[in-house]
Amino acid sequence: MKEIENSIASCASLVELEKIRVSLFGKKGYFSGQFEELKNLEGEAKKEFAQNLNTNKENFLALLSGKKSVLEEGMMEEEMRKNSVDVTLFNQEQNAGALHPVMDTMDKIIEYFVSMNFSIEEGPLVEDDFHNFEALNLPKHHPARDMQDTFYFNDAMLLRTHTSPVQIRTMLQQKAPIRMICPGAVFRRDFDITHTPMFHQVEGLVVDKSGKVSFSNLKYILEDFLKHMFGDVKVRFRPSFFPFTEPSAEADISCIFCKGEGCRVCSHTGWLEVLGCGIVDPNVFKAVGYKDVSGYAFGLGVERFAMLLHQVPDLRALFEGDLRLLEQFR
Repeated sequence: MKEIENSIASCASLVELEKIRVSLFGKKGYFSGQFEELKNLEGEAKKEFAQNLNTNKENFLALLSGKKSVLEEGMMEEEMRKNSVDVTLFNQEQNAGALHPVMDTMDKIIEYFVSMNFSIEEGPLVEDDFHNFEALNLPKHHPARDMQDTFYFNDAMLLRTHTSPVQIRTMLQQKAPIRMICPGAVFRRDFDITHTPMFHQVEGLVVDKSGKVSFSNLKYILEDFLKHMFGDVKVRFRPSFFPFTEPSAEADISCIFCKGEGCRVCSHTGWLEVLGCGIVDPNVFKAVGYKDVSGYAFGLGVERFAMLLHQVPDLRALFEGDLRLLEQFR
């Protein structure tokens, strides 16, 4: 018996253990033979022999069951070790995503104008000459067309150079009053630290019956908007020229970096140019068939605002996908 117990204790596999179990409890095993011996005994000898036999049987069953559990656990651990993954190979840091700084700035701009009851209008990226130029008082050979650096297709179609065509499409589809903004991507053949071939604009248009819209209305809405975006800044308007507005102006804010004292960013003037605006030129209303109306329009570059808000020195950095920059906006 002691030898069998040692065999069970030293067993190294389930196969070996099963052989021992069969040798003990199989049809021709040790205990089958012992129970056959009971037929030859009588009285107290038979009773005592049966008790010892059952005790040995229970002991061996317990030994076999315990050893089987140990071997199965060892096999499982070995299997897990073979299939284990070294978790130190992976970065366990959970990085939260964030909006791109340009889209975040776009959302902040849209949020303001929606709160002021402006609708949001959209249009196609590929435009024709009429919507992009002619209807906006930019006839063929107009010198201001050179400022646009346009991407043309062979069929006289083009990638829109501003979102103003959406204003034309909206006026052709709707009657006054109109109070709208048109955010979206635009395209020009330009590429340097302050220009990219694709960028984003938000342009606005307000049209109502003649006499109901004035430059004072425009000045109020833009001053309030710029303070919404940049905080407590001073705002000034300078005369300018745009073919689709007359009179036209450019809006400046006091430099947010030097507080108007003068620095490298503002070229030591204390002012930063941020957008263009003006009263809609009568020729634009004529092109869309509007009569007895007045209106104002404005336009801004979203990347310009993003660069100022987040102090990004090179516009191209916003589109290079460098995680070292983008991770700062989480």
